[in-house]
Amino acid sequence: MNTIKISAEKKPLMIAHRGCSGLERENTNAAFVAAGNRSYWGIETDVHKTLDGKYIIIHDDTTARVSVDNLTVEQSTFDTLRRLTLLNKYTDRKDRADLGLPSLEEYISICKYYEKEAVLELKNAFEEQDIYEICDIIAGLGYLEHTTFISFCYDNLVYLRRKHPTQSAQYLIGGKGPMNWMEKLKEQNLDLDVYYKMLTKDIVDECHKNGIKVNCWTVDTAESAAELAAWGVDMITTNILE
Repeated sequence: MNTIKISAEKKPLMIAHRGCSGLERENTNAAFVAAGNRSYWGIETDVHKTLDGKYIIIHDDTTARVSVDNLTVEQSTFDTLRRLTLLNKYTDRKDRADLGLPSLEEYISICKYYEKEAVLELKNAFEEQDIYEICDIIAGLGYLEHTTFISFCYDNLVYLRRKHPTQSAQYLIGGKGPMNWMEKLKEQNLDLDVYYKMLTKDIVDECHKNGIKVNCWTVDTAESAAELAAWGVDMITTNILE
């Protein structure tokens, strides 16, 4: 199995959703390396804060979907979560000792090694100081200028802007985005990261007219990607397209 190659007259920047999650268990170092070895511009992932104040990579609030153990991430310690072995994507057996929950530092280091944009989703609502600490960790690895922050939580991005007014950042909008989302983007100088089925060419054009880049998720068919590329979206986030 491999990624599905797409072509377009003007191909958007392609972002590997949770790493190359169409091929490997999502949000693992294996998925990040698989994306790193391909033509993606960016590698997207999700970060949570653990019970003991550290940062770990996983999408869900619990580990039930990716592990035989069902732990609540933010009520578990970093070391407890790191000891979990995740299920291989294509089997229910615990037969991949290399599949575990990455640290924030591991994820950034892989993006840096392969020279990919780190597209980091701030999951749930963080405290303001947490946002600054995450930025400091990434800056300490010399990669803050190659990191794009995304979040459904608008306050996370407001906190980010207070210390890093020019940092690349995108407001995530799903099926029930706020009515005044354009005003929110302008207010904090944010780009848009939107569920692709909510997009129209008019929305893309309006964003571009206001200097706002458009990223869309999660696009997994070549036909949808071709239409979005024709509309001029700047980025496509995908599990399997390349």
